[in-house]
Amino acid sequence: MEDLYEILGVPRNASQADIKKAYRQLVKQYHPDAHPGDKDIEEKFKKINAAYTVLNDPDKRARYDQFGTTGPGGAGGNPFGGMGGVDLGDIFGDLGDIFGSFGGFGGFGSSRSNPNAPRRGRDIETIIHITLLEAMKGVTRDVEFTKAENCSHCGGTGAKPGTKPETCPNCKGQGQVRQRQQIMFGVFESITTCPNCHGTGKVIKDKCGECSGTGRVRKKQTRGVKIPPGVANNMRLVIHGAGEDGINGGDSGDLYLVIDVEVDRNFERDGADLHTTLLITYPQAVLGTDTEIATLDGTKEKLTIPAGTQHGEVLKLKGKGMPKLNSPMNASGDLYVHVYIDIPKTLTDKQRELIKSLADEMQAPVHDGDSGLFGKVKGWFK
Repeated sequence: MEDLYEILGVPRNASQADIKKAYRQLVKQYHPDAHPGDKDIEEKFKKINAAYTVLNDPDKRARYDQFGTTGPGGAGGNPFGGMGGVDLGDIFGDLGDIFGSFGGFGGFGSSRSNPNAPRRGRDIETIIHITLLEAMKGVTRDVEFTKAENCSHCGGTGAKPGTKPETCPNCKGQGQVRQRQQIMFGVFESITTCPNCHGTGKVIKDKCGECSGTGRVRKKQTRGVKIPPGVANNMRLVIHGAGEDGINGGDSGDLYLVIDVEVDRNFERDGADLHTTLLITYPQAVLGTDTEIATLDGTKEKLTIPAGTQHGEVLKLKGKGMPKLNSPMNASGDLYVHVYIDIPKTLTDKQRELIKSLADEMQAPVHDGDSGLFGKVKGWFK
């Protein structure tokens, strides 16, 4: 079984942030919607999703690091278990086939589960790009994705309308065949997937023209999705039952929406808090002033700059940050304003004289603006 860290391309000591970052990049690169019909890409995407589900959960990751599996105590257990509906049989092949192919001694062997039992549909994951302002206010978006549905033409049977699948004559509907061989230690029995029906237990003589006998068709879907205020980057929202249709009457999978919040040029987010910058002049920093500052939603808020404010000092506007998701009191974070003093690079003659007078008054030695070679040359023409 492939190493989960190698699948995501991260070292074993990778932080959770590094794991999330690697996952997001791989999802964008290998998302099936960007490679329609490419089965290799689909398999790669499933493995990426499976690996992330384990490594993103601290408890599962700890068990995997210690035992190489997520099973309790390291006894048995699939390191890809508990993936929220991801069909492990489809990702790594039917484990029953793997162990069943070895059979057993003395007539003992393993058997596969019923091939016609209901199976849950696969989950679907897609990325939604929103702005920081949309994350603050919430937004409704139309999301496009592709999913596998049961063929409406044949009702999901794969057989031409008016006909139906027949029991496989090779395996008698079991989906597997047994072979026994006498060896010196006893009877060796192997159990393998039926090559005639590929494990379904049924064969289709007249295939449906719409789905080519698969019983499934892939269709593009558009669904309106309401994104609540306060969502954060990399957050996953789930719409139950909006994933791929189940097989043999099984439940549908879920649709997962990965939120990608664009970087804002004026505000930086830290949880529910926002940070921004404000430039003020030296006199404003020394004497203090009242000014207005724009918040993320475009409103203006009064901000008092106290006298003696230092360069880099941080002032707070309470409750003017991001809404806290699912907060019962509709609470919001705060807006932190980082104040920087704007030092002009050029001055008028009057401004220079005033600053020099201030420097003399404060007994603060400064460079004479007319000293040096340039000042001497300038003096020749006075």
